[in-house]
Amino acid sequence: MACDLRDRLLNGFRWTDPGPGSDFVVSDRSGWWRDASVIRDIGRALGELFAETSPTVVVSPEVTGFLLGPLVAAALGVGFVEAYREGARRPIAEAMTWADVPADHRGDRQRLGVRTRLLGPADRVLVVDDWVATGAQARALHALIRTRGATPVGTAVIVDDGPAEVAAELTIRGLLSGADLSELPVATE
Repeated sequence: MACDLRDRLLNGFRWTDPGPGSDFVVSDRSGWWRDASVIRDIGRALGELFAETSPTVVVSPEVTGFLLGPLVAAALGVGFVEAYREGARRPIAEAMTWADVPADHRGDRQRLGVRTRLLGPADRVLVVDDWVATGAQARALHALIRTRGATPVGTAVIVDDGPAEVAAELTIRGLLSGADLSELPVATE
């Protein structure tokens, strides 16, 4: 990854304090999406993490994945498949393949699903997301991909903040680590 993109990712990120009574800070990634050069370069940078694996399709979970996934797919010259959260605002009127997501970093459980017709045994699938903390969503998507007979080639993320054993299990490669962001100040405004 070019040093310039790394710097722009670090400069575009901030931690925010939700205010009195809160015992946590919130990650604010909106600066990434406001920076046209990040939008221009992020797909290529994430795709390059797995270019040697020759993926045939990118799968990403909503919401941020619906922005990142197409950027990576376009950079790799492959297609994109959306992974929807069950119970979302829109019904999908065709066959879906679902996977349970173990508790995520907030302790929430969910299900992710893709249109069944869009993944098959010939596919080599790259999972793309903005952040991995526990690997829960990525693990569910890898299982879903295998259920469809396809091969998961790995998980490309902007921030890999998960345990090393999860990164090894799911072949997670990130542009930044959680440690890269832990040094940034907390905004109180």
